[in-house]
Amino acid sequence: MDSGAGRRGRRGGWSRRRFVGALTGVAAVAAIPAPAAPRSESAAPGSPSGPSTGSTSPSGPPTGPAPTAPGAAAQEREPAAAPTGPRPLYLGTYTSAEGGGTGIGLARYDPVTGAVTGRGTVTGVADPSYLAAHPDGRTLYAVDERQDGGVTAVRLADGRVLGTRSTGGAGPCHLSVHPTGRWLLSANYQSGSVAVHPVDASGALGERTALVTHADPPPGPGQQGPHAHQFVTSPDGGHVLAVDLGTDTVYTYRLDTRTGTLAGVARARTRPGAGPRHLTFHPGGRYAYLAHEVDDTVAVCAYDPATGRLTVGAPQSTGSAGGTNYPAQFVVTADGRYAFLANRGHDSVARYAVEAEGARLRLLGTVPVAGAFPRQLALAPDGGLLFAANQRSGTVSVFHVDRVSGALRLAGEPFASPVAVCALPL
Repeated sequence: MDSGAGRRGRRGGWSRRRFVGALTGVAAVAAIPAPAAPRSESAAPGSPSGPSTGSTSPSGPPTGPAPTAPGAAAQEREPAAAPTGPRPLYLGTYTSAEGGGTGIGLARYDPVTGAVTGRGTVTGVADPSYLAAHPDGRTLYAVDERQDGGVTAVRLADGRVLGTRSTGGAGPCHLSVHPTGRWLLSANYQSGSVAVHPVDASGALGERTALVTHADPPPGPGQQGPHAHQFVTSPDGGHVLAVDLGTDTVYTYRLDTRTGTLAGVARARTRPGAGPRHLTFHPGGRYAYLAHEVDDTVAVCAYDPATGRLTVGAPQSTGSAGGTNYPAQFVVTADGRYAFLANRGHDSVARYAVEAEGARLRLLGTVPVAGAFPRQLALAPDGGLLFAANQRSGTVSVFHVDRVSGALRLAGEPFASPVAVCALPL
């Protein structure tokens, strides 16, 4: 969701949300010990052009391949091999906002130069503000960030919309696909709940199998209720974690990969009023980095794969120098050496060196994002480019990433994309 300076109205208007919290006691370095049915009418992503017809997805349990147990993440992962030729880029927006898009934007990027070119739109998807791809690369999923929230599946081969399922809540703002490829996880911001949907062999979604509302602990300072902002799987695949801005809590669940049901196993509290927004794991699997939207801080978290327990460390600086700023999202390089943070308000990308095998972040500085209000960051699969979706300027900035120093260099003029809130390079 947007910060208090830019919260969307349900019909494209904008409202304000009060924030409580101040940046205090920030250190440049912190470490903690390791614990024991719509229609698509645009050019298809994989074809030159032409309309495609949406269809309703079947209900019932998944019929795809049997799940495979993800192995433990390697301590350091090598980036993917550099691709050749243009690669697909998918863009999220708000269709109900003034000046917003008309659906999921289709584009391509050059993995060498970083240049982006537009290719059309997949229409028939309402307010697709966050996007995720299936592990097999054949299906794209989008939230429908509306009062009657939904999640939509789109077949990438021809841009066909496979159907939409209700999330059972309001204002879904994040989704992710479980590593088995059989379950879609989504977070409902307005209603403070998380949902699970089965994924069938075609990539379409079945009826919801789980819906959990964060009723405890009570809302934090300045909050009217729970606000689930992210739902993601741990690197070891053993747990799924939900970040809730409203309750200042990260909830850990165990997902039953046979039935799609959730069982709570642990909770991690942040400082009251911190407003946790987004959690990103180090590839080693024992640490994660948490962006606090409300009090403009970040924290290193220790993660215990055996229990799913997260331990939130001390607050540190976002590099915003104390101005009005709402940190949005971390990304970490595949080799685990550098982390980047989107700063909305300061309009920058903060650069961190990752040290002590993931246990420590050291702020290296900030780089202007060449846009306004960077809502989301994404690294290209080979790690050579960083994409920033700038909501207020309606642009996507692309940076070359120096693999040795972690330095960022702007790759030409930002690409114009209406109310750009998500960029997903494949």
